[in-house]
Amino acid sequence: MATPDLLLDRQGRVLSLTFNRPEHGNTLTQGLLNALSDALDVADRDPDCRVLVLRGTNGQFCTGMDFGELTERLTRIDFGVSSGSDSGDAHYMDLLRRIASIGKVVVSAVDGQVMAGGVGFLAASDLVLATPASRFSLPEALWGLLPACVLPLLIRRIGFQDAYRLTLTTETWSADQAHTSGLVDEVDTDLDGAIRKRMVRLSRLEPETVRNLKAYFRKMWYLSDAVERTAVDEIDRLVRDPRIQENIRNFVEHKRFPWEGRS
Repeated sequence: MATPDLLLDRQGRVLSLTFNRPEHGNTLTQGLLNALSDALDVADRDPDCRVLVLRGTNGQFCTGMDFGELTERLTRIDFGVSSGSDSGDAHYMDLLRRIASIGKVVVSAVDGQVMAGGVGFLAASDLVLATPASRFSLPEALWGLLPACVLPLLIRRIGFQDAYRLTLTTETWSADQAHTSGLVDEVDTDLDGAIRKRMVRLSRLEPETVRNLKAYFRKMWYLSDAVERTAVDEIDRLVRDPRIQENIRNFVEHKRFPWEGRS
């Protein structure tokens, strides 16, 4: 089920899924989301697979939505060819839910930059390991957007105020800052070694036990279908705002940031 944008590597009971769009910052396209969904299907059906590892390439884990593809979708909406209901936002939200509920232990192994929607994958994962060189940010507000789909899971992981501060300030966290907040569980220069150390215990957990554990913890939090629907609706509302559409198009077409040229 591997594709050029998503590499799969099976080693024993561990299946690694590697985002492989380094020339685009490992941004998320519909094709990459589809490939990830297919890979989760494969893993879910495999009783011998106990751990999923999410990775990135070339010093980047994932930097969120692909603005080029988003601009094309906005054009189709403008001309009545499609509606917001076919957006990748609902698909992305569904993938976060699946990662947070699948009967496998999901580990995000970060070595480099994580931005925007990439942070959502970390928040949905069971464990997050990062190298000291890793960096984390939510820059959506700079474009007039919000990390709406990321925040329900991020607040669960690191708390309301840290999630709010990271969103409001758009600042970049170091690996140590992310570790202190709880976004990262362990900082290590040897990610594969850190995973191997945990495999002895993790591989003993039956998939149904992991699934039950995740389902129970979901009930202990305010995550629900309604909350997830609200998140998707908010993104759809924002991308229809002409001001935000102009910000995104100016960047895609002219590489001009929203704050450039302001008085």
